[in-house]
Amino acid sequence: MKLAELVAVSRAVAESAGRKEKVARLAALVLGLAADERVIGIAYLTGEVPGGKLGVGPALVWECLRETSAGDGAIELVLLQAELARLRETRGAGSAGARATALRALFARLPEPEREFLGRLIVGELRQGALAGVMEEALARAAGVPLALLRRAAMLAGDLAGTGAAALAEGEAALARVALELFRPVQPMLADSADDVAAALAELGRAAFEHKLDGARVQVHKAGGEVRVFTRLLNDVTPACPELVEAVAALPARELVLDGEAIALRPLAEGGRPHPFQVTMRRFGRRLDVAALRAELPLSVAFFDVLHEDGESLLERPAEERWARLARALPPALTVPRLVTADAAEARAFLEGALAAGHEGVLAKALDAPYEAGRRGKAWLKLKPAHTFDLVVLAAEWGSGRRRGWLSNLHLGARDEERGGFVMLGKTFKGLTDELLTWQTAELLARETGRDAHTVHVRPELVVEIAFNELQASARYPGGLALRFARVKRYRPDKRAEDADTLASVRALHERKLTGT
Repeated sequence: MKLAELVAVSRAVAESAGRKEKVARLAALVLGLAADERVIGIAYLTGEVPGGKLGVGPALVWECLRETSAGDGAIELVLLQAELARLRETRGAGSAGARATALRALFARLPEPEREFLGRLIVGELRQGALAGVMEEALARAAGVPLALLRRAAMLAGDLAGTGAAALAEGEAALARVALELFRPVQPMLADSADDVAAALAELGRAAFEHKLDGARVQVHKAGGEVRVFTRLLNDVTPACPELVEAVAALPARELVLDGEAIALRPLAEGGRPHPFQVTMRRFGRRLDVAALRAELPLSVAFFDVLHEDGESLLERPAEERWARLARALPPALTVPRLVTADAAEARAFLEGALAAGHEGVLAKALDAPYEAGRRGKAWLKLKPAHTFDLVVLAAEWGSGRRRGWLSNLHLGARDEERGGFVMLGKTFKGLTDELLTWQTAELLARETGRDAHTVHVRPELVVEIAFNELQASARYPGGLALRFARVKRYRPDKRAEDADTLASVRALHERKLTGT
């Protein structure tokens, strides 16, 4: 298949209003891919390049595009992927110039639509509405396999393109073979929101309540003497957190996969309360003097789940059974505080205790739920004292007065799963310190896509946690809802735009408030 055919489908998907039409177009395309094109085509349409990043920055890509004119040539997907692989493998003295020369030659032979598509693909800006969820549905339809089975296999493999290609080739048999593997991290299970303890108990019945720590989500794998630590984005951060490695290495189990939170706590002499999230995240910076940071800002860890123990995957086991295994494998000092109850008064007291200790709130969890890697559902519910959503910054307005020179008023959007993209819910300039204003101005300008006299529009990449008092109906915004009294709580560098809260979640909260349910 030629790149032009794939780009035409990408454009059609971007212009499709409904999810069903997107799925149908993508399913038809993947069925038309040859066996050696499947991984490439699926990956490209979900904004990925097989093999990972190419070592080429956005500035060089846009420079090469500006310096070349559109051509009238065509290129096959397999040949294009070979060109990109050669680009990735270009290293050593003179490699920067060689990459630039190769990029210019590649862009110069392609027509404008393919040039634009390829440029955005290389720098990770391809957002044509074919998010992973839509592609999963398209692949399940094309391969004739259950969506749940394909989704599970993709999450365990951490590779939607490879999983989809296997399903197209071998059907359900290929998906059934995929299992959790040590040192291949899986997407973490995620939580929905509940208004209060009563709502959580009404949804779950007798449930477990756990302290919700304001730390860094970690997944820790152990096999014999080897321990590795992964973030919620599946990045290997083992060198940055030796305390976690040492704690898990000392456990008696031969093999473990643990889910938990790493958090920096103040010294016991100062009460032992947690540091703010941003302080904990200093331990996971790109350039580290680990020894010095460890002395200044030691990490603690609290695990709340075990996904694998001594050769046995526990993903499908009920939560209560997994927690029993966790309690046997780990000392209490390494586990999160938990209360199992059906009594609302007990649960409220537990929540108040968590807040008094400086934590965010609690998580309520169903006792019989399996571990659904990568999924956000009703089996886990987060309870915080104020409503918050993780939203994406779509644009920002220049400040005035003492904020002149800073990008201040943020345009905030929720993820639209149905149509793709993001839907604006409101603006806020509240909750921003001078330090945060300086940081966000630099980060947003680095993502600029256009501007007018007052507003800078940006690539929808930065996720920010927004607290607000209520939602109100609004004809001003396309989603029909607006945040009231919104303020910035914190940025979430550990989350991608694809992890932001959905418009459906926002509407569901509004509906619950209207009906009192």
